[in-house]
Amino acid sequence: MSESTPITLEQAQAQVDQWIKTVGVRYFGELTNLGILMEEVGELARLLVRRYGEQSSKESDLKGDLSDEMADVLWVLLCLANQTGVNLTEALQKNFEKKTTRDKQRHQDNPKLR
Repeated sequence: MSESTPITLEQAQAQVDQWIKTVGVRYFGELTNLGILMEEVGELARLLVRRYGEQSSKESDLKGDLSDEMADVLWVLLCLANQTGVNLTEALQKNFEKKTTRDKQRHQDNPKLR
């Protein structure tokens, strides 16, 4: 797929799986990928905190690419989903339903959000 062609979560999971099995040789173990996910989330957090929070930036932070850091997090999450048999499309749909049912009025009634 070209960079400009939108892909679904299902397609993303399949592409990651294909890449891992051809270029990446094999998946890292689930616990290794969990550690990598935490590392990638940390890199994303550092960039967000320094760009949008109060913490001062270092020279290296100014070159950070927010979209690339988010893509790194998504990549490892897709790997973990593949490894554990989670269909992220179905999981996200169920999550929307859960949040809609549970939070139908919750956020509407929150004066902090008005």
